[in-house]
Amino acid sequence: MNNTNILIVEDESIVAEDIRQTVTRLGYQTVAVATSGEEALQRAKDQKPDLVLMDIVLQGKMNGIAAAQALRFQYQIPVIFLTAHADVDTLEKVKVTEPFGYILKPFEDQELHTAIEIALYKSQTEKRITHLNAVLRAIRNVNQLIVKERDRAKLIQKICDLLVETRGYQQAWILLVDGKGQLRQRVQAGAPRESCLLSN
Repeated sequence: MNNTNILIVEDESIVAEDIRQTVTRLGYQTVAVATSGEEALQRAKDQKPDLVLMDIVLQGKMNGIAAAQALRFQYQIPVIFLTAHADVDTLEKVKVTEPFGYILKPFEDQELHTAIEIALYKSQTEKRITHLNAVLRAIRNVNQLIVKERDRAKLIQKICDLLVETRGYQQAWILLVDGKGQLRQRVQAGAPRESCLLSN
């Protein structure tokens, strides 16, 4: 069994249980089963799944399309639609959510497995690209700051702040040491995750 956590959003209990069993057979873990769009958002916030399998027609005011759009843009969680609806109107509405897959019910285990693996790979690639873009923005902003800021102490602190503010890093530490390896200055920004080290 791998560590992929999946949230299932399906309001028909028998169908939801069938999907859960299929997900388990394929070696994934189900973190929760939600029956409405509103519950899906709350479960996603609490459980932080790697992927969501989403029906379109759900209980409550929020349908699967609206829930998928919120999951995508609020939490950057990939969504695969599992639905019986294949009409043109539904497909057009689904497109705006940028789904990572669209599978018609009933489906085969292998079909679901392939869609999940492709969605996970695409999501990981997207996150890497987003992170690299944030790092590049941070470097560009640091270069601009070096040209403008003349006070060294302020410069070092602002660099740390920029690396975190541009979301290139969760945390930045800059340590300045002299030629003998003695610490001359230390600044920090952000929550403990990643660090950066400069020396002169």
